[in-house]
Amino acid sequence: MGFYKVTDTIPPRFLLVLLPTTLLLIYGLLPKQQKWFVAHRNIKISAFLHTIRIPIEITLYGLYCNKMIPELMTFEGRNFDILFGLTAPIVGWLFLMKKVTNRSLLVWNFMGLFLVLFIYVNGILSAELPFQQFAFEQSNRAITYFPFILLSAMIVPIVIWTHISDIILLRKSIKQTSNSL
Repeated sequence: MGFYKVTDTIPPRFLLVLLPTTLLLIYGLLPKQQKWFVAHRNIKISAFLHTIRIPIEITLYGLYCNKMIPELMTFEGRNFDILFGLTAPIVGWLFLMKKVTNRSLLVWNFMGLFLVLFIYVNGILSAELPFQQFAFEQSNRAITYFPFILLSAMIVPIVIWTHISDIILLRKSIKQTSNSL
C-alpha cells in the first residue's frame, strides 16, 4: 500500500521492519532461551538452512538487473553470501558424516555471520533512507516493496539467528569436550 515507500520520515518507517525482528533476536538469545535451544535444537541439520542463500542471491541479482538494488548487493559487487549457500549442503553433509569438526563448523559459522551482517548493513545503508551512505546512483529500493521487504523482516534475521545460535551451541560443545579431556 506504499507505507514503506515513504522514506523521508524521521524516524524512518523502515525501522518498523527492523525493530521487531531485532528485539525478537535479542530475546531469543537471552540465557533462559539459550537453555531451551541448547536442550532442543538439532545442530546437525542447521547448516542446510543456509542453502536459502542461493535463491536469495539469484533474486538479488534479478533485482539489480531491474534497477531495484545496487550492484554492491549482488555477487558481482560486495555480496559473497552465495558462497555460504553453495557450501551449506556440503558442510552439512560433511558434518553429518562426522568429517567436519565442531571447531571447523564454528569457524564456518563465524565467517557466514560476518558475511550476512556485512551485506545486511550494506543493504540498509544503500536504501533510500535519511542515513543512506552508499549507492546514490542506484539505491536499494526493493526493500520497500512486498515481498522483498521480507528479506529484512524475516529471512535475514533467521539466518543471523541460526549462525549465532550455532556458534553458542558449538562453543558449549567444544568447551564440554575440552573439559572432559
